[in-house]
This record gives sequence, C-alpha cells and structure tokens, in this order.
Amino acid sequence: MRIATSQFQATMSRGLLDNQSKLASLTARMASGNKIQVPSDDPVTAVRLSRLNREEAIVGQYRDNIAAIKIRLSTNETYLTSMTNDITQSHDLLVWAADASNTGADLKSMTNTMTSLRDSLYYSANEKDQEGRYVFSGTLTNTPAISYDASAPVGSRYTFTGNTNQQKSVVGNGITQTVNVDVSGLETLLNQMDSTIDELSQPGISAATPTLQAAIRANMDGASSELDAIAGKIANFGGAQNVMETLDGNHANVSLSNKTAILDLGALDMTEAATELNGYNNALQASYKAYSKITNLSLFNVL
Repeated sequence: MRIATSQFQATMSRGLLDNQSKLASLTARMASGNKIQVPSDDPVTAVRLSRLNREEAIVGQYRDNIAAIKIRLSTNETYLTSMTNDITQSHDLLVWAADASNTGADLKSMTNTMTSLRDSLYYSANEKDQEGRYVFSGTLTNTPAISYDASAPVGSRYTFTGNTNQQKSVVGNGITQTVNVDVSGLETLLNQMDSTIDELSQPGISAATPTLQAAIRANMDGASSELDAIAGKIANFGGAQNVMETLDGNHANVSLSNKTAILDLGALDMTEAATELNGYNNALQASYKAYSKITNLSLFNVL
C-alpha cells in the first residue's frame, strides 16, 4: 500500500504534537506537585477535591471566627472584672459610711473616693473597641451604653441608652455564639451612687441623717445586686471560652483530615511521574529518529 508523502507527514506531525502535549502536561504537573491540572484530567477526583477544599474553607472560617470571639470575650471579661473591682470598693466604702460613729468630716472625706468610683464605672461602661464601637451597648454599637444628663435631678441622671439585643457569630454547622454583652442595670447603681454622693456632700451632714442612711442602704443593695449580675456574665464568658476551645479542637481535627485527604487525592506520585516522563521522552526521541529516517528514503534505496 502506498502512503502519500503529505499523508505521512501529517500523521507524524499529529503524533509528535500529541506526544509533546502529554509531555508538557506531565512536566507542569511535576512542577506543581498536583496530580490534576484541569478537571478533565480526572473528573471524579476533581469533584472530590473541590468538595474537600470547600469544606476546608468553611472550617477555616469557623476557626477564624472562634479566634476573634475568644479575643473579644477575653477583652469584655477584663472590662467587667474592672467594674467588679470598682463596685466592690464602693460597697466597702458604703459599709464604712454606714458606721454610726463617723463624724461629718469623715463622711465628707468619702465624697471624692465615691465620685472617682462612680466616674470609673461610667467610663468603663462606655468603653470602645479598636474600631471605635461601644462594647456594652448591645447591637447599638454607635450609641453610648450609658448616657449622662447633668440637668436631670440627682438620682436620675444616668440612663441606659444601649439595648439588650445579641450579636451572634457562626462557629460551627448550625452553631452560633453570642459575642457581645450589655450593662443594662448599671445605670441604676450609678444613680444610687450619685444620690449617696449628693447626701455626703450636704452641709451639716451626720451619720444619723435619715436621708443619708436611706441612700447608703439602697446603694449597698444595688451594689450587691450588680456584683451578682456582672459575676454571672463573667461566668458565662468562662463557659463560652470552654465551648470555643472544644469546638476549635474539633475543627482542627476535621481540618487535618481534610488536608490529608486532599494530599492523598491531589498529590502527584513523583516516582510514577518520573517513569512516565522517561517513557514520553524515549517515545518522542524514537519518533523523531523514525521520521528522519523515513523522510530520507526514496525508491533509489531499493534499486
């Protein structure tokens, strides 16, 4: 059977190009270390890898959320602990003020300390984060948690202007965690402290003054109640931190499993690839040599 020169050249060119294409694809896979360059290399494995990568991205986002929440909860706990210290000091001062043996001078000397503690609580309640948002205002992060109106009567100057709504963050499949806390109720204590300060600063005050004793008793009860409320919030933070630790550990295990599976499915076997590369090179060299030999043949070679 006779083969036309043009047909032979076209067949050889097509074979050489196909071999070179496979060689280039294998070289690219060896350079990247990935078994699959395009989905058509292995459609089934490509789908599996896509699912694993998507799940790994979701798990990574969960872990990022958990890390941010842990920092935020820890920061909030620090602020609330500072508030409990101020409230405890004010309670101790009130116990001293309630002592009937105090003179008028003793009582007036407590005014500055009580004022400092009141202001410290007020400033702590209106703490802002690094982005300038109020920490304890619920979801009204652009509004102060507690507002002060100097023109209002003593005992009603402090008002809670935040809300008690919750901010939630997703930390797992169908799992959310509350990331904020409010200080609703603290305004009552601040107003009670304000009333006590006003009574302590009145002229001719004495330990036996009925209005002073009433203010001190109300203030002591309010301090005890607010201490319990804040202590409960701090305890909730501790429980949430433990939950976050457990979830993060679970996500880390899932992530390790995903990465192992991705490596098993997507990593190129270098030993097998090297053998295949050597085979392609040998085939390509043989094809070029055969092409060269056949191209130089003519009828005169057999005469």
